[in-house]
Amino acid sequence: MILGILQARVSSSRLPGKVLKLILGKPMLLQQIERLLRVKTIDKLIVATSIESSDNPIEEMCRTNNIKCFRGSLDDVLDRFYQVAKKYQPEHVVRFTGDCPLIDPEIVGRLIALHLQGAFDYTSLTKPPTFPDGLDAEIVRYSVLEEAWQKAILPSHREHVMPYIYQETSKFVLGNLRNVVDLSRLRWTVDEIEDFEFVSRVYQELYPSNKNFNMDDILCLLKKYPEIMGVNAKFTRNEGLNKSL
Repeated sequence: MILGILQARVSSSRLPGKVLKLILGKPMLLQQIERLLRVKTIDKLIVATSIESSDNPIEEMCRTNNIKCFRGSLDDVLDRFYQVAKKYQPEHVVRFTGDCPLIDPEIVGRLIALHLQGAFDYTSLTKPPTFPDGLDAEIVRYSVLEEAWQKAILPSHREHVMPYIYQETSKFVLGNLRNVVDLSRLRWTVDEIEDFEFVSRVYQELYPSNKNFNMDDILCLLKKYPEIMGVNAKFTRNEGLNKSL
């Protein structure tokens, strides 16, 4: 079994409430969920939020839309992930974050296929990154996630779930999905209001005629309207993670 876990919270430090901000009348998080549900190799998708009252709206949104939701620690996200996985006992766990509403189901499928075919312990598409920031996903063996939960003690390891695993290069077999062309300079994630404006524009241009738009469709749009990229170009990749580390 392959379990997908999408972490989300309302109390974002840089853009509070971003996961529930509306894109074409739907919460951003729901737009991302609808894209992830198209990944055929994921057997079950769970939203993992915190037990804080500020995250009650996330649970309510999930309930309204018949989406499974788990609530756990706000800061110890590794524990939150492990407790979800422990409940379902999957062979592999795919991690997503709620700031990636442009995530591409086809690329996620390729990531999972590489992980399984290569018999890796952990596989991502960011070590090093060659895809746009905002298409991020990573997959890990459940047994390896369990070991990280047992042994990781650094706050940055508990907050960001996977660093303990991918920093132990001598212990675990790591895989990485690479794109043919390095597109890592492109910023498609949502951490700032400018990011949200960029993503909203992409949805406005593409979603009405093609709800299943993918990375190539976005690249074509940006080639046609390059000024769209300027909306959020000033921000750097993984600012929050780098600060935590």
